[in-house]
Amino acid sequence: MLKYDGYDIVLQEIPNEISLCFTITGCQLACDGCHSEHLWNPENGKELNPEIFKKLLIKYKKTITCVVFMGGEWSYAELLILINIVKEFSLKVALYTGLNEKQIQRKYPESLKNLDFIKTGKWISKLGGLDNSNTNQILKNLKSGEILNKYFLH
Repeated sequence: MLKYDGYDIVLQEIPNEISLCFTITGCQLACDGCHSEHLWNPENGKELNPEIFKKLLIKYKKTITCVVFMGGEWSYAELLILINIVKEFSLKVALYTGLNEKQIQRKYPESLKNLDFIKTGKWISKLGGLDNSNTNQILKNLKSGEILNKYFLH
């Protein structure tokens, strides 16, 4: 069962998109320095089933242009159902994962065909996030191939 800790409408996760962002619980990476260790426990959070998900998309459809899943690839079959629902609503969809793109291609090949954006790379505190030019993380537009990290650098 896919569970989420919370959701919010965000402006900074995907450049030029207003996103409904879900924080998924059950992360298996356990990155050193993680600011959200409570997300590691798959028992935390509330169920994110298709019915609940559709109600939220209907509620925010006129406000958002994209849906972001922060995690969830570990429950791939359930995540794919939600990704397909996003597409039914003609919205863009993004996945934030600690895996790299090759790992995603190998483990979850269907996901790359269904996503518009993907942020890859395990959190390494000394390298920082997308706002650090030394980061190992990459935000990519999968439709154009453009790397979007430049939008986060000041």
